[in-house]
Amino acid sequence: MTRVGLLGYGIAGRVFHAPLITSTEGMDLVAIVTANPERQAQARAAHPDAKIVTADELFALDLDLIVVATPNRTHVEYARKAIDRGVAVVVDKPFAPSSAEAQDLLDAARAANVPLTVFQNRRWDSDFLTLREIVGQLGEVRRFESRFERWVPEIWDNWREFGDPAEAGGLLYDLGAHLVDQALELFGPVKSVYAEQDRRRPGAQVDDDVFVALTHENGVRSHLWASAHAANYGPRFRVLGSEGAFEIDGLDEQEDALAAGRRPADGNWGRETRTGRLGVLDETTEITVEPGAYQHFYAELAAGRVPVDPAGAIASLQVIEAAFLSARENKVVEL
Repeated sequence: MTRVGLLGYGIAGRVFHAPLITSTEGMDLVAIVTANPERQAQARAAHPDAKIVTADELFALDLDLIVVATPNRTHVEYARKAIDRGVAVVVDKPFAPSSAEAQDLLDAARAANVPLTVFQNRRWDSDFLTLREIVGQLGEVRRFESRFERWVPEIWDNWREFGDPAEAGGLLYDLGAHLVDQALELFGPVKSVYAEQDRRRPGAQVDDDVFVALTHENGVRSHLWASAHAANYGPRFRVLGSEGAFEIDGLDEQEDALAAGRRPADGNWGRETRTGRLGVLDETTEITVEPGAYQHFYAELAAGRVPVDPAGAIASLQVIEAAFLSARENKVVEL
C-alpha cells in the first residue's frame, strides 16, 4: 500500500484529494493536516482511519506520498520539505507562485530522484476529453475559446480573495491555471500573450474578471476567460477550424458528484447527458461527451507513473506571469 499524507482539508483536500485517494486501489490515506476544528470533525467523520495531525507530525511519519492541498503561499515550502525527506509529492495547482520557484522545486526533485507532479485534474474533465477526441475532425484549428464563468457577486472570506501578493490569489492563478494548462495541452507552446484583468466586485482585492489571448507557435489563437461576476455564461468551449466547429456548454459534473458523496467506483461515474455540437452552422451533429475521469490521476500514481509532468506546469506559470505583465502594462508580451 502507498501510505499517503494529506496537507489541507479545504475544498481541494476535502472534495478532491481525500475522496480520490481513498477510492484508489493500493492507496491508504493515513494522515490529514487541518487546524480548523470544523474541518477536523469533517475529516474524522469521512476518514475515521486517518490520523488528524499537525504539519510537523505529518512530516515525521513514514509516508510514501505527500499531497500539498494548502493555500498557494505554502505550496513551495511544503513541497520542498517532502522532497528533502525523499517522499513523492503531489502539489495542487497552481504549482507555485512563480515559474522560478516551480523550476527550483523541479530541479530539487530531479536531484533527489523524488517523483513530483501537479494536480491538473481538469485534464480529465468530460468536455476536455471529448475535445481531444474530436479536434482532428475540425481541420486546421484557427481559434480555441475556453471559459470558466461564475456568478459570485459577494466576496467571500477566503485566502483566494486576499490582496497580499504572497497569497497568489485571484482568478488568473486559480481558474487561469486550468485554462492555460488545457490550451497548452491542446495546441502547444505560446509565443505571445495579451491579457486584461479587472476587479469588478466592490471591495475586490484581486482580479475577479480575466481575459487572456494566446498566440501559439503553430498559429492557433486561444482566447481564455475567467470571471466571478458573469450574470450569463458563454460556452465552455468553442473551437473554430477550417472544416468545422465544436461547441459545448456547461461544466464537468465530477466536482459536484464528489462533493455530494459519490465516488468513482459508483456506477456510471463521470457519465453525463450533456452534449456538444460538431459541424458547420446549422448542419451539426450532437456529440455525447466522454466520461469524466478524475480517478485516473491517482491511479497513474499508484501504478508508479507521473500523471502530470511538472515541466508543463512551469510553462503555464510562465504564460500566467506574462499575462500579469501584459495586463499591468497594456501590451502584448513576447515569450
